[in-house]
Amino acid sequence: MRDTLLIALFAFLGAAAAGLLGACVLLLIRRWSLTAHLAVVAGVGVAAMLAGTLAVARAMFLSAHDLSVVTTVVAMAAVVSTVTALLLGRWVVARSRELALAARSFGDGGSFAAPARASTAELAALSRELEATSARLAESRDRERALESSRRELVAWISHDLRTPLAGLRAMAEALEDGVAAEPDRYLRQIRTEVERLNDMVGDLFELSRIHAGALTLSLSRISLSDLIGDALAGADPLAREHGVRLVGDRGEPLPVEADGREMSRVLGNLLVNAIRRTPADGTVAVAARRSDDGVVVSVTDGCGGIPEEDLPRVFDTGWRGTHARTPPAGAGLGLAIVRGIVEAHRGHATVRNVTGGCRFEVTLPATEG
Repeated sequence: MRDTLLIALFAFLGAAAAGLLGACVLLLIRRWSLTAHLAVVAGVGVAAMLAGTLAVARAMFLSAHDLSVVTTVVAMAAVVSTVTALLLGRWVVARSRELALAARSFGDGGSFAAPARASTAELAALSRELEATSARLAESRDRERALESSRRELVAWISHDLRTPLAGLRAMAEALEDGVAAEPDRYLRQIRTEVERLNDMVGDLFELSRIHAGALTLSLSRISLSDLIGDALAGADPLAREHGVRLVGDRGEPLPVEADGREMSRVLGNLLVNAIRRTPADGTVAVAARRSDDGVVVSVTDGCGGIPEEDLPRVFDTGWRGTHARTPPAGAGLGLAIVRGIVEAHRGHATVRNVTGGCRFEVTLPATEG
């Protein structure tokens, strides 16, 4: 037992010395290729075995012949292990270079395509992560392009919508100034109407900017959807009468929600104005509220004749106003974008779908118990 412990001790001391030397070498070549590191690791293993063997041989006074045999065996093992390490290192380095080239392609704006040849589990995992990252970057670029396109359309539409009333205001102001207005009171009323239009547009732009900047602050309180619907119907009634549209409200059972009453009134008001302006005379706009598995749903159904299927995904985009035939006489296509922003700030969602004779906008909010 004592001899075994001595052999183990001498073997450990010799191997430890080789391991310490190998650690120093690895520290010195830490910026070198993986192939060099693998060669050093293989060499450390063989050197540790050889150092331990020599230490034991010297302590145990082995014969020169036995020591020569052991040294030859260890030397052959060193050759085989070093060659194996070099081949493995070259293979891993080659796979790493292929992965780096593939990563560079999507870094330059392309999409990442994983190398076809097999690689280690770690490189394969890294390749999967790069594929997922490439997909997310592609989605982000698509969203960025869509937002840029929407921004340009919005700027163009707002410029048009501002230019038209401003030109009218200028003409009416000049007519009043020159004293050639046949009906000054009518001109003044028209100027007031146009100013209110411009004021509403500026208000919508300010609200949308707060939503996009994440600066929309909600004052949540327990409110009843029935009361919100009643107030929204009363507020939209004059516009409905002007357009010859019937308003129908189904408040249903009392449905309490935690919401900002002012902002939700704006949501319902925007939906009703949008529905009334797109519904022909003698048409009907219906408002209803109900419970669902997702929470509480408020729907506004109009008689616009439906929205083309390809336009449905863009209905809530900033600046979207549909076909020219259904473009309202006022507004810059901000109302529905504001609706979505406010609803999402309440942790809800807004959707639209076609129904017989028109379309139905639905706002879903989290339900409140009790």
